[in-house]
Amino acid sequence: MFKSKNTLIKAVLFMAVLVGTSACEKYLDLRPQDGIVRQNFWKTKEQVQSAVVGIYASMLDNDLSEKLFLWGELRADMLMANSGVRYNEQDVINGNIVDTNPIANWRPFYRTINYCNTVLELAPGTLDQDNTFHEDQLHAYMAEALTIRSLMYFYLVRSFGEVPLKLDATISDEQDIALPKNSAEEILEQITKDLEQAEQWAAITYGNTAANKGRVTKYTVNALQADVYLWKSEYEKSIAACDKLINSGQFALVQPKLNSSWFQDLYGVGNSSESIFELQFSEQKNNPYYALLSASVGRRFLVAPRVIEEVYTLDENDPLNVDARLNASVRLSSSEVWKYLGLTQDQRRSFNDSYAHFIFYRYADILLMKAEALALTGQGEEALGIVSKIRERANALPGTERTVGAGDVNGLVDYILEERAREFAFEGKRWYDVLRNARRDDYARMDILRDMVIASAPVDRQQTIMNKIRDVNSHYWPIYQYELLTNKNLEQNPFYK
Repeated sequence: MFKSKNTLIKAVLFMAVLVGTSACEKYLDLRPQDGIVRQNFWKTKEQVQSAVVGIYASMLDNDLSEKLFLWGELRADMLMANSGVRYNEQDVINGNIVDTNPIANWRPFYRTINYCNTVLELAPGTLDQDNTFHEDQLHAYMAEALTIRSLMYFYLVRSFGEVPLKLDATISDEQDIALPKNSAEEILEQITKDLEQAEQWAAITYGNTAANKGRVTKYTVNALQADVYLWKSEYEKSIAACDKLINSGQFALVQPKLNSSWFQDLYGVGNSSESIFELQFSEQKNNPYYALLSASVGRRFLVAPRVIEEVYTLDENDPLNVDARLNASVRLSSSEVWKYLGLTQDQRRSFNDSYAHFIFYRYADILLMKAEALALTGQGEEALGIVSKIRERANALPGTERTVGAGDVNGLVDYILEERAREFAFEGKRWYDVLRNARRDDYARMDILRDMVIASAPVDRQQTIMNKIRDVNSHYWPIYQYELLTNKNLEQNPFYK
């Protein structure tokens, strides 16, 4: 295990260099790229550890980490294009999504999946090579690989609907890697199975906060399980997974009223008491979000006006009375996304210290996922109690409060969805939250998507986007054209044929 945060950073940086300097032209980007995928590498437990570190390093790749943000926010209703926006991003905003748009390129996700597959396939053989390597250590490493692979596939299945499911490592050029797509049901079933195994094997702690928040623990597995079950409409299982985290006593909401440095703890530095799993950038490995959001490098996006006016609202009588999450999300004077540009509530980051983490899961997410599942299983009073708890800690304004009956399922779902928009603004969740709620019960709530289009689409494109969104196949990305050209077993997603 790692002895310090510095050791972790150095190891991640080493592997990031290997990932970043390697090249690949084949389908799914699965050709062997460096020493970690070669069979003669697997001799010691330290080499297995290095390979696992390589998995995390691959997620720091700018292409992947940028897509974590763009896939969750670009098609939703909280970002606005700025003068630096790229043409392919503007096309998405305009509803003109085509299979040559590089935003739809899934390659970095499959690269990380192959790192996971390589550990899962080759690490067990190290037990016979290193008599100091124990089975429980091996299983803990494999749990990390299983969970990250599941996370990558969860992003893919929610973004594309159907994708190839590859569970073996590509470690030679002779392997057949031209795979057809698997159904969403098959992908989700594999994710569920893998997470059940990972939960049995995963570590509870690595002995220090940075590792506990930046590497997979049993709590990471439970958080992902809760999300997957909610997507699958298995609400009791989602509640059970949430309760494992809630009852652990290991997490707490950061309280702005009691902690003047709450923004710095939660976003500026990261790894707060609320954090469950974060993609950890550092002074040595910056994130790509500064380039998306900062004027100094040609800002591509600003906060949409409706976020201030409708999502959070303002107190016209007392400008100092604000929802704390508004101050965390938006620089009011400039409409900048502050979560990635602010080092503290008042101090701006420079390019050199643009290392805000990408938060996959935090405790507030667990509470609101549980509230959603409770609302859908006839437990509305408890769901409302959770929403009140979240709102109270953030000083949510009366203008965003809803009077909803405990038995009003649609009203509860809408209220929780609105609260999730306030709580997780620009954390890469909005599109998935909207789609999850719209598609439930065979798209019984298509109105949620329609309302989002009305609220956010460019006026001259609104009707066109509305017509497209009526086709449920349009809710997923097209298969990137390069993949279709290099893999004849793939079929384009139906909407884009």
